[in-house]
Amino acid sequence: MSTHSNGMPVLPKEAYTSQEWFDREQALIFSKTWALAGFQEDITEPGQYISVQAGLNNIFIVMGRDHRLRAFHNICRHRGTQLLRAEGKTQKAITCPYHDWTYDLEGNLISVPEQEKEFPGIDLSCNGLKKASVDIWRGMLWVHPDENAPSIVNWFGDVEPYLAPYDPAGLIETEEGYSKHEIKANWKIIVENYIDGYHLAHLHSHTLNMYDHSKIECEFIGPHFAFWEPLADFYAAEVEKVTPMPLIPGIPKDRMGAWVPMLFPGIGLGESENSWSTFHITPVAPDRSIVEIRTRVANESTWAFTKAAMASASFWDKHLGTKYNGDPNVDPMSSGDFMLEDIYACEQQQKSLQSPYFEHGPSSKHGEKPVRDHQSVVAKWMESDQ
Repeated sequence: MSTHSNGMPVLPKEAYTSQEWFDREQALIFSKTWALAGFQEDITEPGQYISVQAGLNNIFIVMGRDHRLRAFHNICRHRGTQLLRAEGKTQKAITCPYHDWTYDLEGNLISVPEQEKEFPGIDLSCNGLKKASVDIWRGMLWVHPDENAPSIVNWFGDVEPYLAPYDPAGLIETEEGYSKHEIKANWKIIVENYIDGYHLAHLHSHTLNMYDHSKIECEFIGPHFAFWEPLADFYAAEVEKVTPMPLIPGIPKDRMGAWVPMLFPGIGLGESENSWSTFHITPVAPDRSIVEIRTRVANESTWAFTKAAMASASFWDKHLGTKYNGDPNVDPMSSGDFMLEDIYACEQQQKSLQSPYFEHGPSSKHGEKPVRDHQSVVAKWMESDQ
């Protein structure tokens, strides 16, 4: 890592383009931190499971016959074949598709075909599934590759007071709020865009202007980034009448706004006055990432949502728009969608990294300080075996 003349720590360009660097991140960062797996309601009955990639490890959570959640490495103890796919429901056991080795829902090996002939003397009790850790925090399911992982309360405890003052577990998930994006950019570019306060009033001048970007409150709490900004005056003055969705109860009026933390290494939370979302970044390659978004809203009737949308339509037609006046079907900058604007910016930045003329420019004193801080956090994890 080098240092910019204005004090900005700069990860080398290779940090965003190199397969070797990417592989080290997978081993040193994503394989040694808590990973978001889903929501508590994703697993509600014995045999139900979900799996998630946590760095070099594919891990699944399954509910046992005793209704306890357990996490295991998705690796058959015979030849290493993955046992389960992304999500689903087993019957009473987990069977490897390769040679039909079978495990119970508690991870014990219970059956080996042709055991006496092919594996005389095998001790089934020594060949159970490798355990990982699972825990629940704020209604979300988390896994850690280490069976004896550090406490999730300790991992997130210091940043929790900086999150939205409501319990997301009391909200309901919407089908319309789910989206999955394959972004042609390194995961750190996506994180840096997410935490960059300087771009909000510019890239999103017509799509996120309902918040007052001049009053951002943000800082790193350990490796995690905390962020809050208030509603813009024009919106705050009439928020009860013009919110496009029912407001989430429990937020003091003087604290209405957007809490947008980025939990290390790549789990964003979008916590606002009327919705709550997870923004889950999964690195796939040095120049490619998957972002999955799941959204919850207030537990109100369909009519309440319809009424809010109808009452606020003319207000938002007046205050929102597009950055450029082009064809929204081909130009993200003309889409009026802040997510598409962000994806465009991230992908263009990744493309420029391939140019021999690319070099880091000046970094803004305040708005881009989180970018510098995040790069320092990554560098620290990469320089020592945590």
